[in-house]
Amino acid sequence: MEFARAPLWLGTMLLLVLAEAGWRVASRRGYDGGAALTTLGLVLGNIPFALLNTVVVGAIFMRAARVTPLHWPAGHWLTWVAGFFAVELAYYWFHRASHRIRWMWATHSVHHSAEQMTLLASLRLGWTNLLSVGWLVYLPLVLLGLPPFVLVALLTLNLRYQFFLHTETVGRLGPLEWVFNTPAHHRLHHASNHAYIDRNYGGVLILFDRLFGTLAVERAEEPIRYGLAYREPTRNPLRLAFREWAMMLGAARAGRGLRAKAIALLAMPRTEELS
Repeated sequence: MEFARAPLWLGTMLLLVLAEAGWRVASRRGYDGGAALTTLGLVLGNIPFALLNTVVVGAIFMRAARVTPLHWPAGHWLTWVAGFFAVELAYYWFHRASHRIRWMWATHSVHHSAEQMTLLASLRLGWTNLLSVGWLVYLPLVLLGLPPFVLVALLTLNLRYQFFLHTETVGRLGPLEWVFNTPAHHRLHHASNHAYIDRNYGGVLILFDRLFGTLAVERAEEPIRYGLAYREPTRNPLRLAFREWAMMLGAARAGRGLRAKAIALLAMPRTEELS
């Protein structure tokens, strides 16, 4: 069913990307064609990695579902409601960890490399998700009884919803912003300004950012700057996919002693070390 709907989803994405590009040109905001080509390179390069990730992680999750004594009924509406909030919570912590643990940031940094906030930029995804092991955050949900099919469906919903958040065409949405993640919230998440960095981690909802104190709102005196802080911009997909890994592993190799090496692999560098 999901495979059959893929052309419709891809067609919708393409139409919205073209409409947004037209709006940006008409409003004199500009549209960076070179950045768009970089994104397409990242998408094409990610295909074999995504397939490998699906096979390996899918096998692990199916094995976990077979060994756990807990099983939520996939056909019951409560499974989907409870699963939705459980997946949202897991995604929040996965996303937060991806910004605070360097081993995970090495993959996630690719997503923050675009210097324009556009729908197409939402497709900038790292190729090393399997290696960065962020998927382990969701494994406890399967062991607690959430069917892998439900987990995958809810994660797909989460990620597809976020496609619509990567744009400057939509302004503030009033009361909806108390509950839902919106383009205004997510634009700030992509900011490289020190005042905004590492905020607004939510997927569909913004509730967990409110609960855990990571919510921030744009201030008029601090316009958003996009892109990676403390990194030179590049349009080379290979460099974007592996640069952070190379820098991190280099720092670990140079570290003296196991503690220094562990810090290089796990702790985010201080500002002066990123320069």
